[in-house]
Amino acid sequence: MNFIKYPSAADVDAAIAAHEPLLMLVSFDGEEAIISHLDEAVEHHILLYKAGRDSRDIDKYFRVVLDDEGADWTFICPPDYKGIPDKVRRISAFYKDGFAAISDALQQIGWLVGINIPKRYRRHLDLLRDDSTTL
Repeated sequence: MNFIKYPSAADVDAAIAAHEPLLMLVSFDGEEAIISHLDEAVEHHILLYKAGRDSRDIDKYFRVVLDDEGADWTFICPPDYKGIPDKVRRISAFYKDGFAAISDALQQIGWLVGINIPKRYRRHLDLLRDDSTTL
């Protein structure tokens, strides 16, 4: 995985070493992660812009806010994710892919922490619970 560290590798590495809160974006293909101190970017779309990416491409990334105690995943599955028309199967694929890609990124920065989906983003997971055949 290629990491883009904003504003610099030294700044992000210092934030990681100091256990500071971070913003991270992990591309859906798991090939790229963009990471910054939370105070540097504030929001994921701003981080995309500051890292030289189009901020409108936010729906091409898994979005995470993390620290050394845990990672909160902003679980928002785009309606066109992988071209899967069935909503339940699409959300299931997004869930599985996201956990794999985010876990890999966390491991690579040396933070083996749990991934949490905050309550306000769990409404999509209700669909998976109602259709347990997809899990």
